Amino acid sequence: MTAALPAPEKTFFGHPRALSTLFFVEMWERFSYYGMRALLVLYLVQPLTSDNPGLDLDDGVAKAIYGTYSGLVYLTPLAGGWIADRLIGLRRAVLWGGIVIASGHFLMAVPAEPTFWVGLLAIALGTGLLKPNISGMVGKLYAEGDDKRDAGFSLFYMGINLGSFVAPLICGWLGQGYNWHLGFGAAGVGMTLGLVQYAIGRRRLHGVGDQPELPATARERRSLGIVAVIVVVGLGALITVLSLLGQEPVTAVTSSVSILILVVPVWYFWQILRGTRGAEDPHARRKVTAFIWLFAGAAVFWMVFEQSGSTLSLFAEQVTNLSVTSGFAIPASWMQSVEPLFVIIFAPVFSAIWLRWGARAPRTSVKFALALVIVGASFLVLILPMSSFNDDGTRATVWWLVGVYLLQTWGELLLSPNGLSATTRLAPAGSLGQFLALWFLATSVGTTIGGQIAGATDDDPVLSFALCGGIAVLFGLVMFGAVKRINALMADVH
Repeated sequence: MTAALPAPEKTFFGHPRALSTLFFVEMWERFSYYGMRALLVLYLVQPLTSDNPGLDLDDGVAKAIYGTYSGLVYLTPLAGGWIADRLIGLRRAVLWGGIVIASGHFLMAVPAEPTFWVGLLAIALGTGLLKPNISGMVGKLYAEGDDKRDAGFSLFYMGINLGSFVAPLICGWLGQGYNWHLGFGAAGVGMTLGLVQYAIGRRRLHGVGDQPELPATARERRSLGIVAVIVVVGLGALITVLSLLGQEPVTAVTSSVSILILVVPVWYFWQILRGTRGAEDPHARRKVTAFIWLFAGAAVFWMVFEQSGSTLSLFAEQVTNLSVTSGFAIPASWMQSVEPLFVIIFAPVFSAIWLRWGARAPRTSVKFALALVIVGASFLVLILPMSSFNDDGTRATVWWLVGVYLLQTWGELLLSPNGLSATTRLAPAGSLGQFLALWFLATSVGTTIGGQIAGATDDDPVLSFALCGGIAVLFGLVMFGAVKRINALMADVH
């Protein structure tokens, strides 16, 4: 009698089933984040006298706030990665991060300005725990050298954009059409659904991320507390000094946080390079140097891309003709769904291409260089409609923005999932969470710089588009010229 064959293990589109749990958690987390983001700048600039009043801030101030806040969202993963690696493990970090994020959105749903700002801070802190560590869990689902790894990250990335697509439609409709705080509350409901799904799907993870990789000593815990106090006190002192020098309180805060965001990666990379001396991996130091190239390229990319929630949001509201019929115009916040829709369409295409090409696919350095040129071009093309608007007030056709989002989608799919995958392979042993936090810190740096440029050039949008787009194209060309050097540094990482 022939023994029965074991039942084949269920998969998620050919990937481990645990990926489905992480896919949907990240989808709902991104729903909450992008639902709020679609409303943020529009709420900040909305006049107090309108039927649905906002905070009535100047456009330039709102752009700077958005850039600094978004930068802070991607700065906190530095601490979140360390906490996961050394204290509580990846799984608990994701859980507690989701709880704090949901709390932040519900605080923003309260119609009071103090709770609005506290809610924003809570979201930034919660994202620091969740964002880098859920990506680290995805990386741990695959063995080293698994050809499905990049495809898995691309699929995971599609989940991000599924949530990003739906969020502006729902939160934007509620926030702009009825009440801003109702839209913020809807974002909190999304994160809550993600937490419920995470609890239900826990058994599929099979212990992934349950324990910290390198538990911290008592001395290291004390050092972390001291560093935290120094940062908070130093930031408070800097804000006070800038206020005494005549800056408005909001501007003093954004300036101080921006300085912190730009200083942190310099110090952090210096510490990591010191730590690679004597490492077991003979290529460790070279891989960190290669990652610095990827970090810089990603920062420039996000400098342009992340202005979708500020510069492009106001472009849609103030410059673009959004009328569908004589009696209906789509809310400007809905335009934030265009780029995620394109990602949903094109992510499977890019994933299939990388799977088909296998080892023949372009290396990460080439993908980065091409992504930078494409995203830079997306801003340069907006110079024409912006110039026409400045001349006679004619509103631009919506197809300009659609074209911009299409270009940015192609750039994003070249850079983001592949950069995330490369980061998990370049990370020194025991530092996966912190290295992933550094990857997101590139977004922090880029978003902060983009916000400051957008705020400073608010009176001349053409200059803003030309400056940001030109920097991205130029750096892309520099990376093309350095491809051989970067590939040599990356060693066996494709």
